Amino acid sequence: MLKRIWRFLSSLTSSIWRFLGPNDFVRTITSGFVIVFIGLSGIGLLLWFLSSGLPDLQKLRGYEPRLTTRILDRDDKLIFELYSQRRIMVPLDQIPQHTIDAILTIEDTRFYDHWGVDLIGITRAAVIDVLTLSLRQGASTVTQQLARDLYLHKRRTFGRKIQETLASIQIERNYSKNEILEMYLTQIPLGHGAYGIGSAAKLYFDKSARDLTLAESALLAALPKAPSHYSPYFHFDRSLARRNLVLKRMLVENVISQHQYAMAVAETLNVVPRSKETSLGIAPYFTETIRQNLSEEGKNRGFSYLTDGLTVQTTLDSSLQVFAEIAVDSHLTNMQPLYRKRFIKRSLTEICSTLYGPEEPPDIKRALSDSVIIDSIFSARSKLQVALVALDPHSGDILAMIGGRNFKESKFNRAVQAVRQPGSVFKPFAYMTAIDNGYSTTFELLNQDVVLTMPDGKRWVPQNYDHSHGGLTTLREGLRRSLNLVAARLVQEVVPPRMVVKYAKQMGITTRIAAVDAVALGASGVIPIEMVSAFSVFAAGGIYHTPRSILKINDRFGENIITYPIQRKVAISAETSYIMTDLLQTVINRGTGGSARWKYDFRAPAAGKTGTTNDFTDAWFIGFTPQLVCGVWVGLDDPQERLGAGYSGAAAALPIWAKFMKMAYDSLEFEDEKFEMPTGVVKVTICLDTKQIATPYCPNKVVEVFRQDSRPLTKCRKHRMR
Repeated sequence: MLKRIWRFLSSLTSSIWRFLGPNDFVRTITSGFVIVFIGLSGIGLLLWFLSSGLPDLQKLRGYEPRLTTRILDRDDKLIFELYSQRRIMVPLDQIPQHTIDAILTIEDTRFYDHWGVDLIGITRAAVIDVLTLSLRQGASTVTQQLARDLYLHKRRTFGRKIQETLASIQIERNYSKNEILEMYLTQIPLGHGAYGIGSAAKLYFDKSARDLTLAESALLAALPKAPSHYSPYFHFDRSLARRNLVLKRMLVENVISQHQYAMAVAETLNVVPRSKETSLGIAPYFTETIRQNLSEEGKNRGFSYLTDGLTVQTTLDSSLQVFAEIAVDSHLTNMQPLYRKRFIKRSLTEICSTLYGPEEPPDIKRALSDSVIIDSIFSARSKLQVALVALDPHSGDILAMIGGRNFKESKFNRAVQAVRQPGSVFKPFAYMTAIDNGYSTTFELLNQDVVLTMPDGKRWVPQNYDHSHGGLTTLREGLRRSLNLVAARLVQEVVPPRMVVKYAKQMGITTRIAAVDAVALGASGVIPIEMVSAFSVFAAGGIYHTPRSILKINDRFGENIITYPIQRKVAISAETSYIMTDLLQTVINRGTGGSARWKYDFRAPAAGKTGTTNDFTDAWFIGFTPQLVCGVWVGLDDPQERLGAGYSGAAAALPIWAKFMKMAYDSLEFEDEKFEMPTGVVKVTICLDTKQIATPYCPNKVVEVFRQDSRPLTKCRKHRMR
């Protein structure tokens, strides 16, 4: 376009010359006017062309920087940040005066005196640029730098300089000096992904901007000129020299005293160590779940979690999360090498064929010696994985979450995404169905072989874990010992599979549960967090609480935009809940979960259930107290790979649970509360032989729990005074 205009003006000039004829004086005067006209027109067109790319006034008035979204735990502790540019908006009145002075002294000493452009600075820079035939002297004011960062490219050209000047004048017309300074201190890049004083103070000194010292402020003021060049991490000497230059300029400008200068210069660059790896936070699987939730909420409510500077208060308890990480790491670090050896022995033929060829005979010693090669080829298949979820049973709040061994290696969150067979940890649903339909804990079933129908239609003859058989066995004893034969008969003879499925759905299970005979043995897949949430119903007196990960979301100004209330519903009666809890207490006190007491010394009132699937593929333990419910799954990602004999729920998953719970109760303010018994439940001392009210002559007595309306009413007739 400019070329066409120039050709038009040239053609117009030639035409005028031909019209005026040979009169030199007239032609000279006219040429002067034409040259002036062309010059002014060119300047005007150039200004019009350059200003056409500037933002309109409406955009200037609506300054919205890209801010960091901060994810906090339930106690307002920062656990993670989400951003496209790491930036925290800090009000000007919360920034120390010496920080402001340091910035203005080195970047724009006449900030409060100019109208966006410093003519004195421009003149000085122009002279230097002409003498050096370069564009090294920017002479940009704070306003011009802000205009460049907000709207323009970074290349140093005369065109950009003019655009920068025009934009800065518009900014000065629309904002006060303090507003411009606040925007500048929020917007400027300060190296290593930090934008603005707030983020830089956190990055370099691990503190808020309001707590910056004079020396620290001078270091941050040294960075805008060239953040990478003066990085205190990469170029310590340059950074120190530039900081001291800032302090010297502050002294010359009488902003600080000689004493302040001497004290600040004497300080070293006290920057916090820079992590070599990007921090994933203390709960990466949890925060990734939060990010996904924010993404969905943003689509529905019109905000961006990467730019809008939200504050998200979550349900996570940082202390419990640390305990969970310690418990998982300590147990699986010891278990992994033992399992690895077992995996190699079991897969020896395949491994040796891969390493040495099919013609060589398998050699276990040789295979074990090639650990690096084996780990590189078979690491995914032989790596134990884990899921852990801890909930507050009275709110559904997720207090701790682990979705795998290493978030960097695998983003798949096994706590909320994996569908795994629960095995015996599903048995309480069958027992609960019977209890809720009038059967007592003393109801007896044969501990004998039974044939079951599997979800795929095949027939299966299950065995007890210890391959035992027996006679009539009470529900309490069957659950205490986790007897498969008793649980199977319970479904075949007492409560039909479809009824068990119905109760499981009431407890929050959403996966497809096949209504077949094998339902009580956990033949259908479940999601770990849903199983933990279902067990929390027992701790909450029959109330189901939807798992909750976020408490509230505030916008960049601290105004609440979303609050997430507790969601609850009645799942089972309080009486059924208490009786089931009492049964599950037996599992921990003297059943398959007993090692939590005698081995790991966890003594608080608690209830729980072990779970082991067929062929030792999945190991579970879910347990709870009145204040805390926690579930653990351990296994391999490939369901075709199995943990192997001996790695039951009690051996592979329970140790993690017990260690976690003991650390929680030893370190936090949890009291050893007992489970509250509702008025509809009574305790009766009965005779173990007859299950009737015990007499003084009964040799074996036990206190049992019953519903008021189904308690035994007759005394033992077998043991009477003769």
